[in-house]
Amino acid sequence: MYSKDLDGRRAVVAGGSKGTGLATARRLREAGAEVVTIARTPPEAADPLFVQADLGTPEGVASAAAAVAELVGVPDILVHVVGGSRAPAGGYAALDDGVWAEELAVNLLSAVRLDHALVPAMASRRSGAVVHVTSIQRRMPLHDSTLAYAAAKSALATYSKGLANEVAPKGVRVNSVAPGFIRTDGAEHLLARRMREGAITREAALDDLMQVLGGIPLGRPAEPAEVAELITFLVSDRASAITGAEHVVDGGTIRTV
Repeated sequence: MYSKDLDGRRAVVAGGSKGTGLATARRLREAGAEVVTIARTPPEAADPLFVQADLGTPEGVASAAAAVAELVGVPDILVHVVGGSRAPAGGYAALDDGVWAEELAVNLLSAVRLDHALVPAMASRRSGAVVHVTSIQRRMPLHDSTLAYAAAKSALATYSKGLANEVAPKGVRVNSVAPGFIRTDGAEHLLARRMREGAITREAALDDLMQVLGGIPLGRPAEPAEVAELITFLVSDRASAITGAEHVVDGGTIRTV
């Protein structure tokens, strides 16, 4: 039985219809929060507080922010889980201006724009908590196909730190969470592709994918619910003195201090 330490809080989860975002929305509700989720794709289960919007565009952010204001007013909690990469393989030479623009729009500007729309009211009220989900790739970029994604997430971490310093005196705490390999639907699709292309077992495909990251000392990817648990702690009063910090969930993949 989970404690209801978020009773009465109003939360917004951007990218909350699947994977880590969906797990976060569920965990926040278990803790008592009223949760608005925003995503391009609706969740499988009907949700009266779901807002369909493409946060990779200024228009999508504007419509989502207006919907949030109508549904819950000023949120107490804002979690950005939007992210991903559709860049082709082939290293930096395969990344043209269009690819860079899309990767930055989805992985950086979606959070920047939604913060710009929602955080000022939180600061005026002098309370709130924001979490940006970045990636360990900001510290160990994989150059073959996700270099632009890694660069965007690195910029998001830097922006998150700067925002934290600015709004902390106004009662708003900002932190970032940097996951490593998380067992999401996207990861499962990647495993299936490696199994087909290499004619190998799922176990071999999983081991291959972990080795691409340099290995995971814990021996397994993290689960979305494990990342959601950390996010839920960070937006609660139990973390009331934590701001401007990055928290890594990677099973020990990053070996440097």
